[in-house]
Amino acid sequence: MKLATLLSADHMILDMDAMEHWPAIVELVAHLVSTGQLPASQQEEMLQAFKTREESVSTGIGSGVAIPHAFSDDLEHVIAVFGRSENGIDFEALDQAPVHFIVLFVVPRKNYHLHLQTLAAIAKMFTNPGVLRGLKVAATPQEILAIFDSKPSRVSA
Repeated sequence: MKLATLLSADHMILDMDAMEHWPAIVELVAHLVSTGQLPASQQEEMLQAFKTREESVSTGIGSGVAIPHAFSDDLEHVIAVFGRSENGIDFEALDQAPVHFIVLFVVPRKNYHLHLQTLAAIAKMFTNPGVLRGLKVAATPQEILAIFDSKPSRVSA
């Protein structure tokens, strides 16, 4: 599947409120709950999973991009949310630059192999400077989906 199949217009925050690493993750997980992708009963468990992951090393991969990810025993398929910050978020990224684009995703633990495939597809998408420029100026979720859909970054299901 293409990266765009993990997202829909409802699964995006085009102007994030968070200014720092952990509040950004909390904001994105809350969005997963508010859009029905993640049951509210799993919110705290997922926040703990993200916290544990981020404590080992930040998922801010550089070039203004972060890809926080975690596993769930309770999900049947990968869920994701995209966040954009015009001002940038201090994400403790590897290059110390502010993060402007975040793709947060959760993989079912039973499909562990999807983790690396999803991570690789997202990282590959964001190495394209044209994608970064397009995402920066996109005015609507539909424009962002079109950008994600037009690139050959694929995730196997």
